[in-house]
Amino acid sequence: MQRRSFLAGIASLVAGPRAADAPNIRRIGFLGLTSPSALKSQLEGLRELGYVEGRNITIEWRWAEEKYERLPELAGELVRLKVDVLLANGTDGTRAAKEATANIPSSWWPCPTPWPRAS
Repeated sequence: MQRRSFLAGIASLVAGPRAADAPNIRRIGFLGLTSPSALKSQLEGLRELGYVEGRNITIEWRWAEEKYERLPELAGELVRLKVDVLLANGTDGTRAAKEATANIPSSWWPCPTPWPRAS
């Protein structure tokens, strides 16, 4: 169920309006803490929906390598790349994405609460 919700959200964000600079290629920015191995099934699901990396989507991966302090810098980098959608992994990544932009549609996965964790 969580996979379906994730895929439906991504598909709706990617299919939304876009500037005319490259109308057939959508650019997804992904901000994460570790590595993409946990996202294998989600990427397969995007392919099932017709979104194929290199054909009609490009994914800009940014990994903090478990260094939480890097998340704001990496989120800013994705914003400067002008991605169409910004996806963040976890609460801290979600916070960094939210603070980096209010103009790019964003979502999170998985994140039980989209605000910073208590220190």
